[in-house]
Amino acid sequence: MNFAAVEPRSRYLMCEGREIHFMDWVPAQAGGPVVVAWHGLARTGRDMDPLAAHLCAQGWRVICPDTIGRGLSQWSPKPEAEYCLDFYSRIARSLVDQLGLQRFHWVGTSMGGAIGMVCAAGTLQGRIERLVLNDIGPQLAAPAVQRIRSYAGSPAAFATMGELEQYFRTVYKPYGYLPDAQWRLLTESSARRLPDGRVTPHYDPAMVMQFEHHPQDYELWATFDRIDVPVLCLRGAQSDLLLADTAEAMRDRGPRALVVTIAGCGHAPALNVPDQLELVQRFLSEARSTV
Repeated sequence: MNFAAVEPRSRYLMCEGREIHFMDWVPAQAGGPVVVAWHGLARTGRDMDPLAAHLCAQGWRVICPDTIGRGLSQWSPKPEAEYCLDFYSRIARSLVDQLGLQRFHWVGTSMGGAIGMVCAAGTLQGRIERLVLNDIGPQLAAPAVQRIRSYAGSPAAFATMGELEQYFRTVYKPYGYLPDAQWRLLTESSARRLPDGRVTPHYDPAMVMQFEHHPQDYELWATFDRIDVPVLCLRGAQSDLLLADTAEAMRDRGPRALVVTIAGCGHAPALNVPDQLELVQRFLSEARSTV
């Protein structure tokens, strides 16, 4: 995919007293639909580049934030209080308010989907028109959460960017197929250099305090049941975080999600190949049409 066809703007806004970075993908012709695309727990908004480039080329404006404590956004001075879904949703509300977005869609991978659920059922209810949950649901498998905490809370550090890229290729193998150029972008857009010169993933390790100080944050069935907009749930066929029975239950309660299994992926599909991109675009464009 040729990302050079669209040049996104790198922007910053103060949201809830914290500086938040986001990429703003604006199509050549303004006035089209808008999507907020939110990344996963230990990732950055640049993960959404393939989806944003695809949608922007079709006339969509796409907003891709870095969550507080990730990427180029400010790290929280109050990690035990602010690294949680409630604060993330307040940041989201501030961001879209400042951008003047009254109606928009939401695509969220993992944590980004959980933020979307909280917003769609609460702070942004009535403003989110359609919601895409990428390998996330209202109930998570405990062993997978522990697996993620084990590496996210103590991020590895390496002498070279090549070693960091190899680490990402190993940890994020469940994403599915990524060409070499996307692995390089993923690495370069989510790396920071430590005082000793080594490189490590670009996030605040304290963000795992969410699991210690907000242990029920991802128990979201009551939240899910309040959502009243069309929901598409993408589940990686080998996902260990969103189990098949949870995804099946999502079909039968609350917004009665349309669930699609993505072959060749675990947690979480990278939203970077034509079939996945077209699936998301078709759902956002046609709501409850058959996918």
